[in-house]
Amino acid sequence: MKQKIEEEAERILLKNYESYYRLAYSYVKNEQDALDIVQESAYRVIKECRKLKEETYLSTWIHRIVINASIDFLRKQKKESVSFDEVEIPHEDSYKEDDPLELLSSLEEKDRTIVILKYMEEWKLEEIAEILEMNVSTVKARLYRALKKLKILLEPEVT
Repeated sequence: MKQKIEEEAERILLKNYESYYRLAYSYVKNEQDALDIVQESAYRVIKECRKLKEETYLSTWIHRIVINASIDFLRKQKKESVSFDEVEIPHEDSYKEDDPLELLSSLEEKDRTIVILKYMEEWKLEEIAEILEMNVSTVKARLYRALKKLKILLEPEVT
């Protein structure tokens, strides 16, 4: 049974590698860092998959690992690079309209994840709720608020 889960984890990792890369890249916006995150995630999956009791949760579990690894990476980067003399506060008008990932970075981590999984990965709300361990209604509400915020950022200012 445990060997079967490990083989299935390897199959899922290989099949969805590009999806995991896109997900990590949407957080870190750097090709090499995203590749490192996917490699670290794959290592964690292989190392820990034998502890998983239900094979049916394997795919959502792997996505959660990639998301958590991406967030951990960002937190580590923030701790290493922030000094109070260098803090720069972004202005709302500094977002580049031609770079959707730049706009997504204005969202909270969970909201960004919901938008990415819904529109970039084309997941159903129920699947997103399962990955993030939220109610579907919470996912819908967060998605609505995130889209509203993005719309405000994209609208030209009326003078």
